[in-house]
Amino acid sequence: MTAATYAPVLSLKNIHKVFGGIVAIENLSLDLRSAEILALVGDNGAGKSTLVKIISGVYAPTSGTMEIDGESASFGDASAARSRGIEVVYQDLALADQQPVYMNMFLGRELVNGPLRLLDRREMISKTRALLDQLDVHVQSVRASMRDLSGGQRQGVAIARATHWARKLILLDEPTAALGVAETAKVEKTISGLRERNLAILLVSHSLDQVFRLSDRICVLRRGVQIGVRRTAETDKNEIVSMITGVN
Repeated sequence: MTAATYAPVLSLKNIHKVFGGIVAIENLSLDLRSAEILALVGDNGAGKSTLVKIISGVYAPTSGTMEIDGESASFGDASAARSRGIEVVYQDLALADQQPVYMNMFLGRELVNGPLRLLDRREMISKTRALLDQLDVHVQSVRASMRDLSGGQRQGVAIARATHWARKLILLDEPTAALGVAETAKVEKTISGLRERNLAILLVSHSLDQVFRLSDRICVLRRGVQIGVRRTAETDKNEIVSMITGVN
């Protein structure tokens, strides 16, 4: 079954966002489906991060509607979005460097057991190992501190954490911007594998090479305006660059 076969996981309809007198997003409509990677591209200030924050509950749209599985959705904060199965991986990762890998996997949602509600470290370690193995993310030990991991390993853990908790959608905001070539390739392999989990993936990336390697569709924003959506297999970099810059 292809991504186009699925009904939209998330539907954005006429999303408009204004900060003071500045229009950040202008009447954007977009569907995201399970088992597809949709790339969001545009220059700095195009509105990409604003849109991610609207979907993830950080910002409320000034107007417009969101639906999840055909039902109206309105998020007062990021925790409300998470409760509906939406997870975000930001460029800065939001990881606890002093904590081990397995604690980061369950950060804020730690497993407990018994009447004293003690941390169930054994179960968290077991689940973390299993998920990292499934996603082919290699770390020396799930007991290792996050500060001892490489950039690619840290990003892999962040994506694995999002995958563990997401039921509908993962938003990836420049997930490889700070990585070298080899680590970028490893993280891209992990991202590509998320299709098999039937999650919808929204990928924000400044790298068109990465966008064309990973995405099924590409949405272009320019100064808050949705210029168009293209199927990746039916376009090329020249067309996308033209849409981003407005120069033919």
